[in-house]
Amino acid sequence: MERKGRFSQWLRRPRSGAGGDTGTGAGAADAREDLLMAAAAAGFPLAPAAHPSGYGCSCDRIGCPTPARHPVSFAWQTQATTDPEKVARWLRSDPEANFITATGMAHDVLDVPVAAGRQALERLGEAGVEVGPVATTSADHQERMLFFTATRGTPEDEDEWWPCELDCHPETMDEHPGLRWHCRGSYVLLPPARLSGDGRVAWLLGPERPLPDPLSLLESLTDACARLADEGHEHESHAWPIGR
Repeated sequence: MERKGRFSQWLRRPRSGAGGDTGTGAGAADAREDLLMAAAAAGFPLAPAAHPSGYGCSCDRIGCPTPARHPVSFAWQTQATTDPEKVARWLRSDPEANFITATGMAHDVLDVPVAAGRQALERLGEAGVEVGPVATTSADHQERMLFFTATRGTPEDEDEWWPCELDCHPETMDEHPGLRWHCRGSYVLLPPARLSGDGRVAWLLGPERPLPDPLSLLESLTDACARLADEGHEHESHAWPIGR
């Protein structure tokens, strides 16, 4: 209840944009800040990320391979916070910044091709299974769906989890299924975020929803990914890298 209440408080915060406009200018900036603050209030640890700049990335890396899709700092895991004052300072410092949320701290993310995600949502709805926050991301003609879940944390038996380094490097994508489990040591871009071209990361179901156990969604998501593979869909290999 406290998690949902803090989220609602941020959404009710007065905006400075005239008439509450959320399309452009100050209204859009205020609406974006409200969503980021609401995510922090919901317990999602945030850290600043790069954003589109011209045809490339705001970072200083020449030919950045993941423009606008990586944290600003290599220390993003220790930077990640739910402190609204820190998030506000980052926004004032760079109003265009995207934000990542570090996984394996307060939540995990099950990351699937969007077609598989839609199939899984339909199946889960028919079965009466509650899903938590869900985001969609589109970049470079590739679409993914991100299912936010409770984290498995640090189980007593370390064999129960695997670090995301094992399945999130682009060069190993062909060796792994369409579903990727972002847990300890990984991150995803947090809505709302802008990517190169017309790319966006947006909420389909907001972060005020309770986080489900990942195992309650896993079978439906893996089955949907397997069906897509059997139907001959091209494997979408876009991954969120763990570093720059």
